Amino acid sequence: MPHAKHGLRLDLRTLILVLCALTAVVMLCASYFASYRVQRQLLIDHALEANRVYATKLASITETFIASALQQLTYSASVQARHLSDAAALQDETDRVLGQGMAFNSTFVIDANGMLLAISPAPLRHLVGTRMQSPGAKEALQERRPLVSTPFLSAANNLVVVLSHPIFDSNGRYLGYVGGSLYLRERNILNSLLGEHFHQDGSYLYVVDRNRRLLYHPNSQRVGTVVEGNALIDQLTTLTSGTRQLTNSQGVEVLAGYATVPSAGWGVVAQQPLAQTTMPLNSLILNVVGISAPLALVGSLLLWWLAMTIARPLWQLAAGARSMDRVGTDERLHRVRAWYFEAAELKRALLFGLNLLQERIGRLNRDAQTDPLTGLGNRRSLEFSLSLLEAEGRAFSAIVLDIDHFKRVNDNFGHEVGDQVLRRLAE
Repeated sequence: MPHAKHGLRLDLRTLILVLCALTAVVMLCASYFASYRVQRQLLIDHALEANRVYATKLASITETFIASALQQLTYSASVQARHLSDAAALQDETDRVLGQGMAFNSTFVIDANGMLLAISPAPLRHLVGTRMQSPGAKEALQERRPLVSTPFLSAANNLVVVLSHPIFDSNGRYLGYVGGSLYLRERNILNSLLGEHFHQDGSYLYVVDRNRRLLYHPNSQRVGTVVEGNALIDQLTTLTSGTRQLTNSQGVEVLAGYATVPSAGWGVVAQQPLAQTTMPLNSLILNVVGISAPLALVGSLLLWWLAMTIARPLWQLAAGARSMDRVGTDERLHRVRAWYFEAAELKRALLFGLNLLQERIGRLNRDAQTDPLTGLGNRRSLEFSLSLLEAEGRAFSAIVLDIDHFKRVNDNFGHEVGDQVLRRLAE
């Protein structure tokens, strides 16, 4: 009959190693995942806060710049109120304001009827005497207060924002306004302040007005465009300062910090792509894996040694249990070093069972070779003893006794008396 094929045999050592390996893998994966999530959130929180602080600082600088520029226009308005009919004096004053600190790309004076009286720099003086119809001019003439206009195309076809201050005479009569323009698509102090960016992590800054129109952006082609599909910009006029994680109008997930410029109604947003923020985390996790790999190897070797140490007593006891019918099994079981409770109990049970088994086998063997009535060896015992002596080559003699007329004893006195006779004879 062919032998049946044995399947995969699993012993305790293998099971311990598998269990320890699975536990180690699960724990490592869990720790790496938890570390990744925590570190990722820390990076995100740090980037959000850094962008908020950066946006707030630049918004504050912009607010200070606007206040300083309006202060220059305030003083210029008081000077020009005394020389509104003197074209040369007006031109000198506009030249002075333009050259003072280089805050504006151009400066000008417009009377109460919207007529341009003076303008600097010189290439724009051909516009003097022209009635200004731009949205910024109309807004300043209508509001008659210090004002930061919304972006518009100037008479020179420049996209500009105008800072203006009204001119009143000593009697409080409105005479017009003095203004300074910032060319949004050309270099000026405001662009220099906003564009001075030292980060190399993909972050950038942009400025929008209350109508969601870009006033500043690293991509100059987008300046003047209206941003659609950006939840932060849609709500920016109702916010003051904070952070937000969102998807921008270009479909990129970003981390944004924002602040507002109250005097102008502008919003300053500093943002950084989320992917750029979390990119260092991938190399960090790889470094952690590389550093922990040798420790994991040492731990695996230690687990293997522990598994061997734990399984060895049980393996030796199992081997002893398989060979209980062999000579010397009890000695081998006694030599097993059962150093923990379960192995010690199993060893004790095996030794007890082996002793009990040997005792019962010995009793059965005696019963099989002994006459139960007299306690003497029977024919099987005789044959075994003779064959043993013959095998050992020893000289021996055998005496055979026969009881004459024993049947009469049983017939005349009964079997009980016959049994007593046999026992007395055996003694």
